[in-house]
Amino acid sequence: MGYFTLDFKKAKGASDARMSDHIERRVIAPNVDSTRTHLNRELVELPEGVTVRDEAIAHRIKSAGIKRKITPDQVRAIRVMMSGTHEDMMKIQQDGRMNEWCNDSMEWLHKTFGRENTVSAVLHMDETTPHIHATIVPIVTGERRKAKQKQTEGKRSYRKKADAARLCADDVLNRDKLIGYHDDYAKIMDKYGLQRGVRGSEARHVTTAQYYRDLKRQTGKLETGVQQLQEEREEAEKQLKQVKKEIGTQKLEAVKTEAKAALIAKVGSLLGSGEIKELKQENRQLYEEVTTRDESIEKLQTMVQEQQKQHRKELTEVQAKHIEILNERDKEISRLNRIIEKACKWFPYFMELLRIEKLCRLVGFNQELTDKLVKGEPIVCSGNLYSEKYRRKFTTEKAGFQVVKNPTDNTKLVLSINRQPISEWFKEQFNKLHQNIQSKQEQKRSKGFKL
Repeated sequence: MGYFTLDFKKAKGASDARMSDHIERRVIAPNVDSTRTHLNRELVELPEGVTVRDEAIAHRIKSAGIKRKITPDQVRAIRVMMSGTHEDMMKIQQDGRMNEWCNDSMEWLHKTFGRENTVSAVLHMDETTPHIHATIVPIVTGERRKAKQKQTEGKRSYRKKADAARLCADDVLNRDKLIGYHDDYAKIMDKYGLQRGVRGSEARHVTTAQYYRDLKRQTGKLETGVQQLQEEREEAEKQLKQVKKEIGTQKLEAVKTEAKAALIAKVGSLLGSGEIKELKQENRQLYEEVTTRDESIEKLQTMVQEQQKQHRKELTEVQAKHIEILNERDKEISRLNRIIEKACKWFPYFMELLRIEKLCRLVGFNQELTDKLVKGEPIVCSGNLYSEKYRRKFTTEKAGFQVVKNPTDNTKLVLSINRQPISEWFKEQFNKLHQNIQSKQEQKRSKGFKL
């Protein structure tokens, strides 16, 4: 079970343009996949005549009826970032529950801070983990917390209207309320397998700017490591040159030895010494051994150079082939994304049909029956139907199945059984099973008493 993210940040000053540029993608960060930007969605409808986030903040403050002057350093907006553990958010997306997660999150924001104060919310799908950037204008009513404290101490100089609107981030983001926000949001996120973090944890959310600062610091360390490796390589090359010089010196010594042996041979021939002849023979053997060793070294060096050359060639070919495959894959992904985007525009129920197809396979229909249902054809069959919610199978006899429009939402489709949504049918079957189990348990208990 993963964790959800609910992060609050104050936006001080007259404008929060830098964050607006990031949210509205006027500035593209390095971690953004531009091929998926079209999947981002606006979750809040802006007022008439308002086109961007900064204007929405100013419009809400202007229309709130605030009488007191707003200072330049006063907090005009609160940024709220909502997400979860990467694996859990990807599962929500794969299960087709991203719209449901967004709706529940937005409903919690409206209930907690007021629908009119939630001036902007954008779902980002083009980064590693899906998340929502919401913007809250902290418009509150009632007395200030400090004024209430003075009243309890018996020191109050004047009285203000209790229902007067005012801009006050401190009343919205005090410690007790922040704890309450996380506790309340945890109840909403429980059905998605997301829980709140440890209360009182020292862990903090890392901002995008801090992330890139850390990344730059790590890059600097890597560059230092590469420079050190280059220095070690240069040192190794120097040592190799030194070894080659020593080999050349050994060859020179061998030539000197041969010359000495020839001189001694001449002296020996003149003197007729047998010992000198033996020494000459030993020197020749040594010379032959040195020559053989030098030839072996040269052959090994040649083999090493050929192997390195072949390795570089093969590595270059593999890299080129890999780059070509990656380019083709990126082209194919871009083409498929464009096809999916067009299909969603041309066929409003396209994504719904994909979700229904997955649901039919999960319930237990084979491919043939699933194809008929997705095409809108009614079918009649018997067998066991699996419910993911209740994690069990329920038996049905000659029931009619068909994919129809959701009676409460025309943009959605539902799988119906005997003209009843299958989720409601599963609920009824589970309640009947639960009642039967309770009835059997009561009968067993009553049999235990005899008069």
